[in-house]
Amino acid sequence: MSDVGPDSQFLVAAVHRGDAAALDALLRRHLPDLMVFVRAKSGPRLRAQESCSDLVQTVCREALQSVEHYEWRGEGSFRRWLFTVAMNKLRNRADFHAAERRDAARVIAGTDAVGETPGGFGPSQHAIAGEVSAKFEAGLDRLDEDQREVILMARVIGMSHAEIAAELGINEGAVRTRLSRALARLATLMAAG
Repeated sequence: MSDVGPDSQFLVAAVHRGDAAALDALLRRHLPDLMVFVRAKSGPRLRAQESCSDLVQTVCREALQSVEHYEWRGEGSFRRWLFTVAMNKLRNRADFHAAERRDAARVIAGTDAVGETPGGFGPSQHAIAGEVSAKFEAGLDRLDEDQREVILMARVIGMSHAEIAAELGINEGAVRTRLSRALARLATLMAAG
């Protein structure tokens, strides 16, 4: 998460005054982590049926439409609200595909911009970033739900150990242990490729 420029509280207040540029700045600030979150939480089945870039775009559109209902509650609250919007969108899309019994093998996947790094990097840097992203995604897919969830909460959403403990109903020591083991397991899976 980048803290360059105005803080989130200032941007949220500007959004509530109708400043579209402020909302754009707020979403851009969280876009890289939102993309990681959507890829990790969508799972292989949904990723086979829908582009993560399209899902993120839809989440941003829904955030634009419902931001007037968002109420400032602290620096991390916007991120949690945005990731909740994303999680709801992912559940809705997964339910849609399950109800329609869509066959992922028949879906022709479009291009997905995940793994691309802004800033004018060359093809080799894009390839390396894509490789790391693919290994990260594959590793997350192989973790159990508890491990995946604690990594996403801590490293992607940016929740503190205390916030995670409250969310999961466990103590902070258990969060630290679970996170440490999950990160070690993820590193092992990524190294194995």
